Amino acid sequence: MAFADRGRSVVEYAAMDRPDPSAYGQKAAHVYDRLVADLGVDDPATVPTLAEYSNGGRVLELGVGTGRVAIPLAGRGIDVWGIDVSDAMVAKLKEKPGGDRVTCVLGDFGDVGVDGEFALVYVVFNTFFALTSQQEQIECFANVAAHLPPGGFFLIEAFVPDVTRFDGAQRVQVQSLGADRARLGLSIHDSVNQRIHGQQIEMSEAGIEMIPIEMRYAWPSELDLMARLTGLTLRDRWAGWRREPFTVSSTAHVSLYEKPR
Repeated sequence: MAFADRGRSVVEYAAMDRPDPSAYGQKAAHVYDRLVADLGVDDPATVPTLAEYSNGGRVLELGVGTGRVAIPLAGRGIDVWGIDVSDAMVAKLKEKPGGDRVTCVLGDFGDVGVDGEFALVYVVFNTFFALTSQQEQIECFANVAAHLPPGGFFLIEAFVPDVTRFDGAQRVQVQSLGADRARLGLSIHDSVNQRIHGQQIEMSEAGIEMIPIEMRYAWPSELDLMARLTGLTLRDRWAGWRREPFTVSSTAHVSLYEKPR
C-alpha cells in the first residue's frame, strides 16, 4: 500500500526508525577515511588555522572520529583531546601513526564530558549536526562555554542548509561511481524539525553496505543565537578554511565563537 494511502508521509515513516547515536561511527569506521577522501573535503589550511587559535593551549575536538584532523594537529606539539561516541572510530584513530598523541574519551560529544579548560574546542565536517535536536545543540554550546577560559574559542565547520536540494522531501544522489564500486546517498527531509534521515549505500562485488545518517541542521544565524544564549559571541565567519569571505552564495562556513574576556 502506498504511503499516502495510509495517511502518513515519507518523512513520518523515516522518523519511526532512528538509529542510536553511535550507529554511524560503528558502521562507517572501516571506510570513513576513504569516504572523506572521495568527497575531497580535506583542506591543507585546516590544521594551521586550528593551531593558530589554540594559542598554545589544550585543544578539544568534538566527534574526533578517526583523527584525520586531531592527529596532524597533535603532530604540531599541541595537547589535543577528542571525544567520540563510537569505539570503532577511536580504535581506528589509535591504529594510525601519531594516534597515541591524542587523548581520547568515549562519550556523547554534546556532553563535553572532560575535565578542565581548553583554549580551543572545535567540531568539523558538519559533525555538530549529529546532535539531532535544537535542545541538544544549545546544551552543547553551553557545555563548551563552560570549558573555555575567557578569550577561548569554539569553532564550527558546517554546511549552509539548502532545502532546494530536495524534491518532494527526498533526494537520491550518486556520490561515487567506479568500475567495481558505487555509492549512493538517499535522504528524506523533515522540514518541520530540520532533520535529515539518510543512508549511504555502497555496492561492490563484496556486497551491499548501509551506513545510517541522522542529522539536525541549523542555519548560521541560528548557531549565532545559540552562542549568544550561552555567553559566546561570533568573532569571525569564513566560507572556508582559507578565510574566504562569507557571502549569500556560500555553501559552507567556518564560524569562530569567542568567550568574552
